[in-house]
Amino acid sequence: MIKRLCIIGVGLIGGSLARSLRQAGGVAEVVGSSRRAENLERAVSLGVIDRFDTDPAQAVKGADMVLVAVPLGSMESVFRAMAPGLSAEAVVTDAGSAKGSVIAAARSALGGALANLVPGHPIAGTEQSGVEASFAELFQRRRVILTPIAETRRAATKRVRAMWEQTGAEVVEMDAAHHDEILAATSHLPHVLAYSLVDALARMEDRVEIFRYAAGGFRDFTRIASSEPTMWHDICLANRSAILDVLARFQEDLDKLTVAIRDGDGAFIQEVFRRAKDARDRFTKTEDGVVPAE
Repeated sequence: MIKRLCIIGVGLIGGSLARSLRQAGGVAEVVGSSRRAENLERAVSLGVIDRFDTDPAQAVKGADMVLVAVPLGSMESVFRAMAPGLSAEAVVTDAGSAKGSVIAAARSALGGALANLVPGHPIAGTEQSGVEASFAELFQRRRVILTPIAETRRAATKRVRAMWEQTGAEVVEMDAAHHDEILAATSHLPHVLAYSLVDALARMEDRVEIFRYAAGGFRDFTRIASSEPTMWHDICLANRSAILDVLARFQEDLDKLTVAIRDGDGAFIQEVFRRAKDARDRFTKTEDGVVPAE
């Protein structure tokens, strides 16, 4: 049982965690914090949080678990703002999609108080944002990746693992750099491509007709371009090295396909399409192949 959970950034992820833990009987009190009081008032009216304070240092007082679920660009300032109110026993985790930048922000803002820091990333979400979009079942059969650092106490990691397992998530641990490489390929690259495609089409002269006749395939491929732009702007900058590496590999393959289409190389096109279909079919048919929405 978490006695007092403080969520800084009560949106889709933070709100869904609160709802899920309440449903599981895993939390006694939930305190929210963010810059906008109206959002927190809405969270109270929805029953997601019990009370709030816009001052992070006041919000975290007495909390035994703190989740920071803000855009990556705000992590350091939030860590710094909440530090004076943290108790020595409070476990701090986060929901950021790039762990290297979160760890650097924590080291800068929290100094040596890192024994209870457990960086984390729930691989779950939708293209919707805000506390109104939150729901208790968001994390069921999804993965949560924890990337504890050298200073992290094992007991702190166990507490965060137990919290996420109560939501129905599968919890795994890995090195932060490895996490960032994997997510650059499986999550960050697809978002970059979706945003880029929609933007390119929207700037064409006949864009109205293009979108009018867009079918299900276009909607499926570009759904994630409706995600919150500020969050993904921050992810691109925070994980730029890994994203640039995977972008370069993708660009190389795209160039090869471009040449094949130009030259009418049907055999190469068929090989690429068949290989891709087989790989995705295998992925979606396995129990582990739960496609995470980000």
